[in-house]
Amino acid sequence: MTKVKSSEITPESLYLNRRKFMVGVGGMILSAATFPGCDNYKTTYKPSNGGVLPDDKLTSYKAITTYNNFYEFSLDKEDVIFAAKNFKTSPWKLEIGGLSKKSLSIDVDDLTKIYDQEERIYRFRCVEGWSMVIPWLGLPLARLLKEVEPLPEAKYVQFMTLHSPSRMPNQKSRSFPWPYIEGLRLDEAMHDLTFLSTGLYGKKLMPQNGAPIRLVVPWKYGFKSIKSIVRILLVENMPASLWMKVNPREYGFYSNVNPAVDHPRWSQASERRIGEFGRRKTLPFNGYSEDVAGLYKGMDLKKYF
Repeated sequence: MTKVKSSEITPESLYLNRRKFMVGVGGMILSAATFPGCDNYKTTYKPSNGGVLPDDKLTSYKAITTYNNFYEFSLDKEDVIFAAKNFKTSPWKLEIGGLSKKSLSIDVDDLTKIYDQEERIYRFRCVEGWSMVIPWLGLPLARLLKEVEPLPEAKYVQFMTLHSPSRMPNQKSRSFPWPYIEGLRLDEAMHDLTFLSTGLYGKKLMPQNGAPIRLVVPWKYGFKSIKSIVRILLVENMPASLWMKVNPREYGFYSNVNPAVDHPRWSQASERRIGEFGRRKTLPFNGYSEDVAGLYKGMDLKKYF
């Protein structure tokens, strides 16, 4: 497989200056025709509805890299960039296994060389009521899960963030049951929208954004998109996430974006898009209903929040 060369990555200035680029905002990967010199980008996925929201604009690189929830470093969004500035992300080993025929242990630097890196532009919705539009770089999670061949009894996927209080200073706090754990149903994890990101805006992820590798699940609230992953396990039983342990009344396992179900502290009916004035209506499943609603057919989404 071929690595995306730095010369073939779209320059940030081109992202910011070309309005027609926005037609891909819903989640489709941009084609080579959109940007000269990007012929190594993949176009393997396009949401069934095209994912087009004409008034969507990319959130600036500055905003994406300076406004972050990453409690392992700080509870202050604007302080994370400073608390994480010396966080070393290479070398970094990612382990995948559990209920699978095979296991995989790979350095993330090697992973980006072995597997084609695709570009996905996704809406990102935080449960706190704000949102962004982010051009991610990475690969579908399903590609790695297929490599290890899940066993029939594997029903869920558990993710774990690095646990290293010496490197992630807020892990010294006893306010949270570290390490950060998240989970997905296996069919959610295998969905082609589910993405492992190694970069954004054509650049490697910064520490404050979850470097060197993080999960991105665009139809779920942002806290499901676990950062700085070291382990992915196929398991039989539903994993208890960090937030489920902290407050199960406020945080459910599924955490799909749902404007009809408010969080006890934040209305989910609307959102503030970072970089914009005013608020916009929140869409069910963050606008990806046609692609993912079938995963939850027959489920009471107010009960299984």
